[in-house]
Formats: sequence, structure tokens, C-alpha cells
Amino acid sequence: MNEMMEQRRKRAKEIKTHGTIRKAVEAGSLEQFQDISLSEAVVLGLINQGVKTFVGIFGHGMTDVGEVLRIYEEENAVKTVNVRNEVEASHVAAMLRWKYNEVPAVFTSIGPGALQAAAGSLVPLANGLGIYYLMGDETSHSEGPNMQQIPKREQELFLRLLSTFGPAYSLHTPEAVFTALKRGDAAVHGRAKRTPFYMLLPMNIQPKLMKSCNLLEFTEKSEESKVISTDMSVFNAALEAILDSSRITVKVGGGAADVTAEVLEEFLELTDAVYVHGPQVPGLYPYSKKRNMSVGGSKGSICGNYAMNECDLMIAIGARGVCQWDSSGTSFRKAKKIININCDYDDLAQYNNSVRIQGDAEEVLLKIIELLKKTENKTSDPEWLKECTDKRMEWETYKQLRYDNPVLVDEKRGESILTEPAAIKKAVDFADMHGCVKIFDAGDVQANGFQIVTDEKPGQTITDTGSSYMGFAVSSMLAFALAGGKDYPVAFTGDGSFMMNPQILIDGVQHGLRGMIVLFDNRRMGAITSLQHSQYDVEYKTDDSVIVDYVQMAEAVKGVKGFYGGATAEELEKALSQAYEHDGLSLVHVPVYYGRDELSGLGSFGDWNVGNWCERVQKLKHTIGF
Repeated sequence: MNEMMEQRRKRAKEIKTHGTIRKAVEAGSLEQFQDISLSEAVVLGLINQGVKTFVGIFGHGMTDVGEVLRIYEEENAVKTVNVRNEVEASHVAAMLRWKYNEVPAVFTSIGPGALQAAAGSLVPLANGLGIYYLMGDETSHSEGPNMQQIPKREQELFLRLLSTFGPAYSLHTPEAVFTALKRGDAAVHGRAKRTPFYMLLPMNIQPKLMKSCNLLEFTEKSEESKVISTDMSVFNAALEAILDSSRITVKVGGGAADVTAEVLEEFLELTDAVYVHGPQVPGLYPYSKKRNMSVGGSKGSICGNYAMNECDLMIAIGARGVCQWDSSGTSFRKAKKIININCDYDDLAQYNNSVRIQGDAEEVLLKIIELLKKTENKTSDPEWLKECTDKRMEWETYKQLRYDNPVLVDEKRGESILTEPAAIKKAVDFADMHGCVKIFDAGDVQANGFQIVTDEKPGQTITDTGSSYMGFAVSSMLAFALAGGKDYPVAFTGDGSFMMNPQILIDGVQHGLRGMIVLFDNRRMGAITSLQHSQYDVEYKTDDSVIVDYVQMAEAVKGVKGFYGGATAEELEKALSQAYEHDGLSLVHVPVYYGRDELSGLGSFGDWNVGNWCERVQKLKHTIGF
């Protein structure tokens, strides 16, 4: 046993020193053929692909992998982070990939823990983030029901379940690890649209030895590649559509996140188009630019939705066509054609009557720019940009009216407090002034947030509009500590979202997080209450009568500092400043108004196929025919 442990420690040292297994073998530091357990093979194989951070919770279904990680961490080859909830672990991993492009692995035990992590994996699934998931599983001998497995006498039920989410693999025999790692690499690193990869490790297979394992059989990380269609007919069709159109709108989604502002601006100028973004990518093109019409969709802006509704050509870039992104398919009601640019062909097929160009968003735009520069026959409507900029001014005036009236009398509390838009605006401005990264949780905080932010560069606002996961913002903050504290995060959360994942108060202290939670408390599920009021004119089971002292809750955790946000903009700004000065995790509790005063919210300017709107919205969609 001691000899085996020493060999394991040596492998950890050499992979740390050389970076990859092949380099260590070629340098003569490691023998090519060695006895190695499945658990170590998984860890070693992931390190070989650049995975160095493991986040999760150990249980009886993952003890052998845990022993491998212990030794590898002692040799500084990995960092293992224990948290208090598997959903939280998934959110932390998602943020590491989202913000820092670091590929982590989430580890869980068997059963409920694996299911919690699977639920959290909806965030990377919806947002195209490649992450590894390592999950304990029932023994392969099927000697009887394993505790915490799905209680049904069938084989590989977790594999069946997780395969519905995305690519999954059960390590039924140790030697299967090489195929699993190849498939994992393709999913996590190699695909144009990346995805989580679920790896199931039966408990009895984890410690099994592979005799004379060939270390050079381990897969290394695939390099990112930028694909682009070579079919010139689709580019010529796109050029023809652009030249035949005079009122063009370009709308971008998360798949365009790597396009530079310079390329976007050149494309917009050459096409004389206006720009609209999805909620996931504010700042990709600076908000201050005259062609920027802000966010569009079901919860879009006045100008963003006008630009979508009134264009004669829509150019969609890097989008899945989610219901709220294009108002359930009704946004492009006057468009004669759509140009759809995407790496994923399933997403390209979203719209009828479209020119579909498969490829990296920036590479495709550069190719079209090259073609546009060779022609001088572009038709433009001189009124198009003016109409849209007039709508942009209307939107700015609309928002400012709400910022100028920041306080209303809240019926539930019986006192004057801040409205949510005014409070979020104050916190957004504070975060921007200090260069903080803003993360928005689901619900009305998220919806108001992406209408309010005015980012000038990408990466300053992160919001999970893909799965709209309550608790994502506060949980994902931990990633900033794991990344070395290079950025200061501010999580914008509601009372409902915060209570989904309050364990960040403990884990933030445990792992040295410096950041701020701003908790907007309207004591209800505000987004759903407002939807109920809009659709049925009555609230039902979305209210909350319980008073919670969130400052006291925060300060119950030694190391967290809580602040009361006050009832005015001035009091909130003071609280934000005090919270920012704290060298650790802080929480600012901001009671916010909920009521039916029109100045209390930013409204909705698009359609949505939900509730009693469905009949009208569906009819409109089929009438448009896209």
C-alpha cells in the first residue's frame, strides 16, 4: 500500500511539474506503463486536460476519488473546494468557466447529491459552458439496492437520466476511462457549442487497478477552433438580402460573446443597421454608441423592441431563439427575411425564410464585411436610424422618470421605501464606479437589471437568462475567490433567490471571498406577482408575510458584515460604500417597494407565450410565419 501511495504521489508531482502526462513520460520522469486505479486515472486524465479545480461534496459514493484528490492537492497538482450544496458547486463551476474560461470539475456522491448537481447543471447547459461532472453511482455487481440509488430494479438509471441532459458515460470498467475522457474532451472543450459532461463512477469500480496502464493513452485538451462555412452561396445570399433591405436590425445572443466591438461597429456602419442585444451580453457593443438600441425581447426596452418589430431584415447572431429573446417568435413581425449566424445547426434552423450561415460569429461577420466593401449599391432608409434613436431617447426619458421618483409608500410595510429600479440603478452605478463585476439573480431583480445596465465593455455583467436559476448569483460569487480575487463581485439578488442558496455566507468566509451581496427585499416573488396582475388582475400565493432581518442573518456568520440599505438613495449609497470597505463578504439589505404604481417598475414591451396571452401570441407567431 505504501509503495502504491508513493507512486501516486510521484505521478502527482510530475504532472504538476511538466503540465501533461506526455511531457513527463518523454522527459523520462514517468514510466509509460504503470498500475493505476480508476479513481486516479480520472483525476490524472482531467489534469492532463487542464482541469485543476474540483468543487463539490464528498459522500460515501466518492470516498476513493477523494483519497486521490487529497494526495494530488498535497502535491499542489489540484485545488479541491468543499462547499455545502451541490447546486452551489455547479454554480461556482459555471462562473469559473463563464468569467475566467477555466474548466473545473464538480464532484458529488451518489443519489440526491448527484441530482442536485444535475439540477444546477442547467446553467452551463443553457449557456454553452463546458464543465465536467463526476458522480458516484451504484455498484456494478447489482448485489441489491444500493443506498441512495434510484429505487427501481433496473440498470444504470442515473446514466439514463443524465443522458437526457447531455453527454454522459458510466465507467463500468476501469479501461473505459480513455473513451470517457475523449468524449468528455469533445463535449467540454471541442464543440463549437460546449456542454457539460457527466461521468458516473460506480463505487466498486473506483478503486480497481488497471495493470500496466499506458499513460500515453490519456487524451489532452483539444484546442479551440473557429469553424466557418465555405459555401459562398450562403454568403452571397446574405449580401443580397442586406443590399435589398433598408431597415436592418442586428441582434446578438450569447453565442456572439467573443465578437469585438470594432468588428460589430464596422458591420453596423456598412449595413446602416441598428444594434440590439440579448440580456446575456450587455457591453459587447458599448451602450453609448448611437446605434445601440439596448436590450430587446419580452422584457426588452422601448427602443430595442421597436428596432426588432419594425426592421425589414433581422440579422440574428449567436442565439438559440429562446422565448423571451424574440418574444416567443413574434418580434420580427415586419421582416422580409432573417440572416441567422450560428455555430450550431440546430439553432440555425430556428427560423424559416432565413439565410443560414454556420460558423464562428466574428469570422462570419468579417467575411460579410469583406463582401460589403466590394459593393456600392447598399440601399438605406435615412429615417431608420433617426426613428430608432428617437425611441432610444424615449426609453432614456422613461427610465429617468423612475430614477427621479425613487421612493414610494409601500402598503405592506406602511412606510416610504425605495423602488426596485431606483435601488438597482444606484447599486449598478456604484458597482460600475468601482469596476465591480455585476451578477444578477433570477426574477424581477434580473429583469429590471438587464434593462438598467449600460455597460461599455463585455464581462462586467453576468446574468443567467438561459435557465434563470434562482440563487445562481450569490452561489457563483465563490468562483471569484477561487480565481484569486482578481475581480470584486456584486451579486444582485432578491429575497426569494437568496434564500435558495444562503450557504454562500458560510462558504464565502471559508474560502476567503471578498464581495458584496445586495439583497432587494420586496417580500414576495415580485416577477410572478406582476405577471399575475398583468394577466389575471389578482395575486395568488406569491406573497410573503414573514419579516426577516437579513442583516442579523448575515452577521450570525462570523466574518460576514451586514448593512441596512435604508429607505433613500443617499442611505443606500452610504451602505454600499461601507459594505465595499469590508475586507470580506458583505451583505446589504434593501427593502424595496412592491405595488401597482407605474413608477415602481420598468415594464415589459414584448410578447410572451405564457398564461392567458398564449392564444394571441401563438396566433401572431403563425401569422408571421418565421
